[in-house]
Amino acid sequence: MTLTLTGCGSGTGSGDDVTLKLIAADYGDSKSNGSQHYWDELARAFEKKNPGIKVDVEVYSWTDVDKKVEDLVKDGNAPDLAQIGAYADYAAKGQLYSADQLLNVTTQADFTPSLAEAGEYKRVQYGMPFGASTRRLFYNKKLFAQAGITAPPQTWDDIAHDAQLLKAHGVKMPFALPLGPEETQAETMQWMLSGGGGYTDSIGKYTIDSPENVKTFDWLQKNLVGKGLTGTDPAKLNRKDAFQGFADGDVGMLNGHPTLMKQAAARGIDYGTVELPGTHGKAKATMGVADWMMAFKQGGHRAQVGKFLDFVYSDKNVEKFSGDYGLLPVTTSASQAMQADDKYTELHGFLEQLPNAEFYPANKTSWPLISKTVKAKMGAAVDPRGNPAGVLTDIQNTADAADNTGE
Repeated sequence: MTLTLTGCGSGTGSGDDVTLKLIAADYGDSKSNGSQHYWDELARAFEKKNPGIKVDVEVYSWTDVDKKVEDLVKDGNAPDLAQIGAYADYAAKGQLYSADQLLNVTTQADFTPSLAEAGEYKRVQYGMPFGASTRRLFYNKKLFAQAGITAPPQTWDDIAHDAQLLKAHGVKMPFALPLGPEETQAETMQWMLSGGGGYTDSIGKYTIDSPENVKTFDWLQKNLVGKGLTGTDPAKLNRKDAFQGFADGDVGMLNGHPTLMKQAAARGIDYGTVELPGTHGKAKATMGVADWMMAFKQGGHRAQVGKFLDFVYSDKNVEKFSGDYGLLPVTTSASQAMQADDKYTELHGFLEQLPNAEFYPANKTSWPLISKTVKAKMGAAVDPRGNPAGVLTDIQNTADAADNTGE
């Protein structure tokens, strides 16, 4: 669904009289707090300070935004800026400005290092992080108390044990495992990391069917799904519905990101969060997610785009966006300000994890295809009648073929 559009922008202009076109993703959960409001306010403030530059913003849902940009680029009508989920494909085709061609030195140096690195294609930064989050395990304190559970889980065995107790006390969904098509690639990566695996190895080669990952999905199949502790078929459960179930008090535990805090608190849920449990203690790493801002060369508005981005990434604007949407700041200075502010105490645990978080392999041009493949197939890996190793090998074969042709 498209939110209110502010226009298409002229795309051209003489001298400094330019209209920049930005396509952005929607972070709101309703029309009243949609991202269009944030961008319209920010664009007007920028235009006031820079009379020769107008900024037109079109906001699309996450379901549609990547495809919208892809179509515009294919039609030879690339926007000046896009704030979407992946940048590497455009970088590989030479369609993007690099960050150092756009930003002043202070702005570029202020990105959290792990995020700046995740935005690099062939060691050059093209993806500028915009909105980040890490993951923690959320649990419903009231449901835990009713089931006689006195401490949150620290290991996978704890998760299975606590889920059994919650089920015995009538909890509809003891552990929500959203492997439905919406955001399967995230839930998958969290479990891979907590089992000591991941999508890739240290040199960026896909390791989807590694022994660690096979063991992880075997465990999920046998110990959670096979014992009826997920409450529903994970292949049909989307993250949005899992979050709603937690806010409704029907879910005992799930992996979540900061926006769930606001959603749960609004419904009066007394919850806690802990670092993701691993096989024998807390997971070695948590998943970090960053969305990306990128600037296309086609319009030729490098100077104006750079000026706008320096404004976008000012501390005040980064803090406002993060605060409005329950996300983590992508700059060191805004992160430090948030760490020092008691107003954001609940975000501090997520924020502390960000410097060492592991990210999707978004610097691989094959990643969008692999992400899509994971979304389509990973639910079958935990089906009690299925074969986890077979599903993972199937996805690995797709990844290998994509790497051989695309990298």
